[in-house]
Amino acid sequence: RINIAVGLLPSPKLLILDEPTVGVDPQSRTNILETLKELNKEGLTILYTSHYMEEVEFLCHRIAIMDLGKIIAIGSLNELRLLVGERDLLRISTANEISKDLVETVKKIPDVSEARVLDESIEILTLHGRKLLPQIIEIFGDAGIKIKSVEVKEPNLESVFLHLTGKELRD
Repeated sequence: RINIAVGLLPSPKLLILDEPTVGVDPQSRTNILETLKELNKEGLTILYTSHYMEEVEFLCHRIAIMDLGKIIAIGSLNELRLLVGERDLLRISTANEISKDLVETVKKIPDVSEARVLDESIEILTLHGRKLLPQIIEIFGDAGIKIKSVEVKEPNLESVFLHLTGKELRD
């Protein structure tokens, strides 16, 4: 924390941080991340390196993924997701049985790559889960299917990293 404060003393336009939260307690980590986010909103450019993917997702507008010392991809989180073809997972639990016809109707929606029934729910893989959700809900309503719950899981940065590098996170 002291190193970050020292780095901010001359009111820089650029702050370079290398793993600033390693060895920091959870409360201090949260404080550091929120402070950095606020400083960025105020116009400070931050170059942030970390193995903690959730920190990068929270802080960064543009992300560069490095492997063996070389940048292998750069872009926003959404751009990186699209680059590797990572899909959103929609899981819709229903009160009624889901017919094969309904599954086939869902599969015909542009950008739906897969739809499968699991017990009393359907799992749908798509590039644009939140965008397609109203259309899917309407299809279920038209078919008389009562929806109990909807869950949208978007791929995180770690899954994108693993897809690009084929490797686990490492030091």
